[in-house]
Amino acid sequence: MNQPLSALPELEPVSDFELTKLAAEYHKLHLNQLFEQDKQRFDQYAVQLDTIVYDFSKQRIAKDVLAALIDFAEQKKLATWIKTLFSEQKINCSEQRAAMHWALRLPKPVDDAVSIAQQVHVQLDRMYALVEKIHAGQYRGATGEVIRDVVNIGVGGSDLGPLMVSHALSDFKTMTAKPLDVHFVSTIDGSQLSDLLHKFRPETTLFIISSKSFGTIDTLSNAQTARHWLEKSLGQSATVLKCHFVAVSTKPEKMTEWGIAAENQFLLWDWVGGRYSLWSCIGLPIALTIGVDGFKQFLAGAHQIDQHIQQAPFEQNIPVLMGLLGIWNNNFLNMQTHAVLPYDGRLKYFAAYLQQLEMESNGKSIQRDGNKTTWNTCPIVWGEVGPNAQHAFYQLLHQGTHSVSCDFIAPVQRYNANQFTYAESAETLIEQHHLALSNCLAQSRLLAFGNQALKPEELKDLPIYKQYKGNQPSSTMLLSELNPQSLGMLVALYEHKVFVQSVIWHINPFDQWGVEKGKEIANQLLPILNGTQQDLSQLDASTQGLIRILLGKAIDS
Repeated sequence: MNQPLSALPELEPVSDFELTKLAAEYHKLHLNQLFEQDKQRFDQYAVQLDTIVYDFSKQRIAKDVLAALIDFAEQKKLATWIKTLFSEQKINCSEQRAAMHWALRLPKPVDDAVSIAQQVHVQLDRMYALVEKIHAGQYRGATGEVIRDVVNIGVGGSDLGPLMVSHALSDFKTMTAKPLDVHFVSTIDGSQLSDLLHKFRPETTLFIISSKSFGTIDTLSNAQTARHWLEKSLGQSATVLKCHFVAVSTKPEKMTEWGIAAENQFLLWDWVGGRYSLWSCIGLPIALTIGVDGFKQFLAGAHQIDQHIQQAPFEQNIPVLMGLLGIWNNNFLNMQTHAVLPYDGRLKYFAAYLQQLEMESNGKSIQRDGNKTTWNTCPIVWGEVGPNAQHAFYQLLHQGTHSVSCDFIAPVQRYNANQFTYAESAETLIEQHHLALSNCLAQSRLLAFGNQALKPEELKDLPIYKQYKGNQPSSTMLLSELNPQSLGMLVALYEHKVFVQSVIWHINPFDQWGVEKGKEIANQLLPILNGTQQDLSQLDASTQGLIRILLGKAIDS
């Protein structure tokens, strides 16, 4: 991990003339025309990888655009950058770190040679041992009672990823010796924690403090509140801390100083970005939800995608295609917003997770060489579970003035008769799943084809306010089933899509200086609100006025 930055691929002038020329043509083309010209578009523009099918036939492309995009990626040395990612080079140049989240899902080494994979599995094996102990009812609180509630205290990547996956895989919840529930707390105002604590018993509650730096004020504030709550009932002692707190961080010294017992400390590495950390011991809540075997399947799915992006040719490489199609929409068809629309309620938090993954990674305006980019970088990413979204913002998608690209995501199979005591329940729920799937297909069809998706008799004398222009591009991702392996694949696909786009824009997707500076300024203002600092003279007039109100002082007339 000591390679010089000069080992990274250099930025060279690259022409986008061909894509710009094609964009001028495709601005005038409708998806209806593209499907008329090629009756086999699905066969041409869909890729299957194991249990996942990626259909991008409703994107506004044809062979000439796809070829130009791949050529553009090759000019940008994408293959070399992919090799660099899967190495120990300091690809995170602004922080002088590697970005080896892929190492978190490497298979366990067969020998004892010291390696990154071996270091990772030392921590994973310790986590697995804790999970199995809790599941077996052998992990006890300070009074000897079995743990019944686990609360993950984190924020950002230490919350969004584990929350999203734990909810998505709720069908795979592991049977435990005693009922076990996993909860998540992230809000800095303490509202989530306050709402939960009155439901728990201190004797049977375990807290996980998840913080890469173990210095994030949001997380430590909630952790301190949890500590006071426990000590108020159980007393102040090392035993209480040892039995009721575990932590995950890169800072063992800070965990020790806070009071976390050494055996309850799980380590991260600086080369793991927070939004890429759910594969590590930050994923402890996931493992507690789906069990050790489920977590291993989750890692295996992601590793499968790691192999795929390195080995598949670009025209069959799903994350490369996802990234390049996003570039085409964002930079050449001028679509500055992208909606993620899963048709499965278990993916309730998926869009929120992707907002951090994509916008924190690629929401940058400075290139790796220090120059300001001339490209529009990351689009605004948003979304919601499809059936809910249909009754919220689909109106804008279908008849609004904005051009929006969309990702539809759905499992082929949702329920089966073996899951239920009564066959009638299975049949009813399967029918409901088919209803969701029919809506998924219908919405992408109407977005793409507009009026042409309507029946001919509907169009006769149809007022203009009931008509649809269509030509809104979308991709559809079908999973055979939403399970630990397929979700691992899905998340890794989006991770690598983000990296592909960062290469094209020549930005560093692994830092987040905007986030860090916001935290720093908040820490500067906190003493003023706490009353330990009085001087407001260095602040702007707006902030001064707002602080006076917050401190209960009247507004000057």
